[in-house]
Amino acid sequence: MTTETTSFALPAATRRPTMPTSPVLTIARRELAEGLRNRWVVSTTVLLAALASAIAALGSAPTGSTSTGALDVVVVGLASLTIFLVPLIALLISHNAITREAEGGTLLLLLSHPLSRWQVIAGKFLGQLGIMAFATVIGFTFAAGFVVWQHGTEGWQAFGAMTGASILLGAVFLSLGLLASASVQESSTAAGISIGLWLLFVAIYDMALLAVLVAQGGHAIPGWTMDLALVLNPTDAYRLLTLGEGSSAMLSGMGGVFDNSALTPGILVGALVLWCALPLGLAMAVFSRRNL
Repeated sequence: MTTETTSFALPAATRRPTMPTSPVLTIARRELAEGLRNRWVVSTTVLLAALASAIAALGSAPTGSTSTGALDVVVVGLASLTIFLVPLIALLISHNAITREAEGGTLLLLLSHPLSRWQVIAGKFLGQLGIMAFATVIGFTFAAGFVVWQHGTEGWQAFGAMTGASILLGAVFLSLGLLASASVQESSTAAGISIGLWLLFVAIYDMALLAVLVAQGGHAIPGWTMDLALVLNPTDAYRLLTLGEGSSAMLSGMGGVFDNSALTPGILVGALVLWCALPLGLAMAVFSRRNL
């Protein structure tokens, strides 16, 4: 009896304990691996790196030997590039995150595992955020390397802050893309919604705001109204956050707007975080009630 008990206990004693893996992290790793193999993600990363390097090369040319001046020009150029390209990359990554799974027949298989629907959205968002951060950091690193080579390593606080804010802006549009993908049945419809969102926030909104200002005929607009208009567009909040202070403010023309505004960098970061959290929460709520 003793021998049988010992022989039965040995395998259990020698078995290595395993830690349970979070479903959110599992989905995030899966999404990250698939995204890094996606040719569109690779292509847009190369495009971002090429454009950022070109901006660094051309932007540092007229500034002489002052490294800070070179960085100011590069930060302004990269921030302007970010407003147009980063939201587009984020929407390209996220717009079909749910519809692709549904059309490929893998969504039901995924949900057959012991996980909640909100965990699917959270995992996909984290994985896509990793892709977005990778593309942004790689793209901006080429520009940073060029400026270091030409002008040294002084004045990197503004460059680092701009890189972090760019990733946060990408997170906003990732959540908007996930909301679009969770709300419709077909990838083509989600793509159309994403294009509309990109046009709205990158171009149409500012044109409409400018038209309203012109229609005022020189009459002053209450400061709180202008501040509200700026935070209602994540790209405007990003622009004011990255170009509202320091030497970059003079080059970009945003210094006057920031000086006459009650919006602080903390408020602007909070507005971008809220812009990220609200669509992501809505995507979880919509997906939880979606018929499969």
